[in-house]
Amino acid sequence: MRHKVSGFKLGRKPAHRKAMVRNLATSLLENGRIETTVTRAKALRMFVEPLVTLGKRGDLAARRRAMQKLPNKAVVHKLFDEIAPKFSERPGGYTRIVKTGFRQGDMAPMAIIEFVD
Repeated sequence: MRHKVSGFKLGRKPAHRKAMVRNLATSLLENGRIETTVTRAKALRMFVEPLVTLGKRGDLAARRRAMQKLPNKAVVHKLFDEIAPKFSERPGGYTRIVKTGFRQGDMAPMAIIEFVD
């Protein structure tokens, strides 16, 4: 039984899973929206929303914590300077997942994850 077990394994070992979610987060923060599978989008949401909350804090410690989670300096600057200020009045729920159908090759359910405007 998997009562109260949270998170997604995504069929990968922990290091690969961590790298994949970091790469997805980098793409989302750079582009504003990406298309991926529904399960990956849900895992990405769990990773990105706390980063936006860190960006709303805006202090040096928050920037350093964000750099630990997402070691791409340009993306962290964009998060703190452009993305987080848009959500200053919003208490959470910064992303939206919209299901878009199924992938042609393997019928995996696909979704677009994007920032709420």
